[in-house]
Amino acid sequence: MKISPLHRRRILLASISAVAIATPAIAAAQGGAEVEELIVTATRREANVQSVPINIAAVGESFIQRQGATDLAELAGFIPGVHLVDQGGRTSDRIVVRGLNVDAIGQTDVLGNNAGDIVSTYLGEIPIYIDLKLNDMERVEFLLGPQGTLYGAGTMGGAIRYIPKRPQFGVGSFEVRGDGYGYSKASGLSYDYGATGNFPIGETVAVRASLDFLKDTGFVDYDYVVRVPGVSNPNILAGPGYDLAPKKDANGEKTVSGRLAVRWRPTDIFDANLTYYYQDQRSEGRTISGHRSAIATGRYVSPTRVLEPNRRENGLLALEMSLDLGFAELTSATGYSRYKERGQRDQTNLLVGFAYGYELFPSFVGYTLEDQDDETWTQEIRLVSKTDGPLSWIVGGFFSKYDTDGFSKEFTPNFDRYAIDAFGTGAELRPDSLEYLAVGSAKLDQVAAFGEVSYQITDKWQVTGGVRYYDYKLKTLNAVDLPLLYTSIAPDGRTPTEVRLDFEADGQKDDGFLYKFNTSYQITPDVLAYFTYSEGYRIGGGNGIAPCPVPLGNFQNVCALPDEIAYSPDKTINYELGAKTQWLDGRLTLNTSLYYIEWKDPQLLSATINGGGTITRNGGGAETKGFDVSFDARVTEQLTVRASYAYTDAKLTADAPKFVRTIPDPATNPTGNPFRNTLVDAFDGDRLPGSPKHQASVFVTYEQPIAEGLNLELNYSGRYVSDILSAVGNRGGAITFDDYTMHNLSATLSGDGRDWSVTLYAENIFDKFAESGGNGNPWYNNGTVTDETGRTVFVRSFTNPLPPRKVGVRFTKKFGG
Repeated sequence: MKISPLHRRRILLASISAVAIATPAIAAAQGGAEVEELIVTATRREANVQSVPINIAAVGESFIQRQGATDLAELAGFIPGVHLVDQGGRTSDRIVVRGLNVDAIGQTDVLGNNAGDIVSTYLGEIPIYIDLKLNDMERVEFLLGPQGTLYGAGTMGGAIRYIPKRPQFGVGSFEVRGDGYGYSKASGLSYDYGATGNFPIGETVAVRASLDFLKDTGFVDYDYVVRVPGVSNPNILAGPGYDLAPKKDANGEKTVSGRLAVRWRPTDIFDANLTYYYQDQRSEGRTISGHRSAIATGRYVSPTRVLEPNRRENGLLALEMSLDLGFAELTSATGYSRYKERGQRDQTNLLVGFAYGYELFPSFVGYTLEDQDDETWTQEIRLVSKTDGPLSWIVGGFFSKYDTDGFSKEFTPNFDRYAIDAFGTGAELRPDSLEYLAVGSAKLDQVAAFGEVSYQITDKWQVTGGVRYYDYKLKTLNAVDLPLLYTSIAPDGRTPTEVRLDFEADGQKDDGFLYKFNTSYQITPDVLAYFTYSEGYRIGGGNGIAPCPVPLGNFQNVCALPDEIAYSPDKTINYELGAKTQWLDGRLTLNTSLYYIEWKDPQLLSATINGGGTITRNGGGAETKGFDVSFDARVTEQLTVRASYAYTDAKLTADAPKFVRTIPDPATNPTGNPFRNTLVDAFDGDRLPGSPKHQASVFVTYEQPIAEGLNLELNYSGRYVSDILSAVGNRGGAITFDDYTMHNLSATLSGDGRDWSVTLYAENIFDKFAESGGNGNPWYNNGTVTDETGRTVFVRSFTNPLPPRKVGVRFTKKFGG
């Protein structure tokens, strides 16, 4: 019998509700062990996650392995209140916590090593954003709400901490692992393999090394790639004149990731870890689909005209030291990181939309070359009290120095020759085809002092107050040039390969205080209630685009109007009421929270009216409110169930003029270019984009010995995501991405002690087609422009499909330890 998508969704939601209701009765009748205890360090002290009076979720090594998660995207769906806009390996995925996002989600496909700046990510003790491969990981912790009074790097919406395994003393071990899999829409097999070794050296030194290789074939075909840019006509899709060079599975990925750590513990009171992390990710192309575009490709077919390779290279050297002073523990965390990125994208859509005549050239294709180099130093020093008594405290200081340099180039092959012939300028050819060049650098220095004081009023009731002082200075230097325009169309006396950069210096600085208050009450030994008030903050800055000249003139120009030059900081004020409970002698854990967040002057990605330059601007205000609930139950000795549900209502609280970037509405657009850049208003009450109102997940594990020394483990996981808007209030013809439900299954055979295991698994078992984001909207399909021969020039919007069905086999084998 064929199961409809609606029926599958109802099955998942009903199963979560049924398990939540039935679990206590089953557990009481059949007994069973307690739910596995998970120790976290999110509050800078080791504690059971259930005893921490803030909203924190953590996934340990066993869950990561059972889920087969290799990156953050495969974990976020099981954390209530966290949504990751999965756009494939090539793009920095935006992390949305409790609806805190105002950007149109198609605008997140930009250069840079970030996740939207709402969430801070930590690798060990070092703040750094990297979509890290989850190899040799002890756990991942998710903290919801601002954490600036506990952490050096400011956190506006929350923090995510990767906790890798440290070198261990006393015993050596070695592990090998491998994974072979295939996608239902791919033509080849993918693989992922690696190894980890732990090597004690004497009694005080240990070394741990990990190295992994991923070769993912991808599953998106690039069927519309021109054979020769500027020569082949991209709009002849069949028949005479066809000159395209399709490529199968063109969104593949090759990644090398590794870690080398040396740990020195000469005494019981001093511990030092020196670690180097490295990840080199080479992506073939974007994970996009053109099935909604004017040319209506297949669901896993890109509409772009050129290949879009990209390389991201991350390196981090971290020194983490702790010293037990008796009354307190002193921790120092020093980090030096380098990030390099270089990539190419199809830029034809943007340029055709400017109404400058590009579309008249029948073979017109534009593409980019983007390069960025970041360098970051961070230093955090923290003192955490250890003395007995009702008073405890944390105090720390933080410094970071961030430098970035980069450029973006746009090339339009052979358009110079066409322009000279068509427009009769008689100017010089541009042999490098360089149409646009933006060069920029930025320096950001931040210092902060932070701390918390807690007092245990009674054995059951505690209060905590926290404060953070921040001070930052930002300096930027940027320049833009239009070399082809001033060489071939409107000559200004330059040579055929000359560029002229008039740098604009800008900057911003600010300082201030943020506050936190938390109180909790241990109602019973198994029921903890808490309340938290906290403030989050994100720095502002300049957009690095020169002011528009007066008068503007008739030629192409990338410039900023007065309200586009800079943007201000934004701030969140968070209120949360929650409870952490355990029942049935620890066999059932049930947690819930209720929250309200006020967002002042939210920052959003936008574009200049003139030239479509990417900028950030401020909105008038927004809010998000909701609740989440999760449980973890040991139903029987063999059966465990973990499930969650989150509701998020995120919307504007003030009108926002010129808020949403789009194109003119075809129904009302006057004559002229239908694809010109336009900003439309958004209004009080409009829903925010990029995250669902409803999220649900369930994870079921059944374990059973089947022979002497042989164990079988069966796992099922499912998650439901309700519909998502691509822009605020769906203004400007935006897309509503449909809700979806994903189901995964796995079966693992292992030996006693789990020194080896083999897993057969299937993800997205019903081969569900779902989309997480996109660029453009249906209005693009109704606009019409033509080249000089009268042939239609298609502006091609796209969406980001999630992976199709994936089936594979993975194994692990451990030696020693």
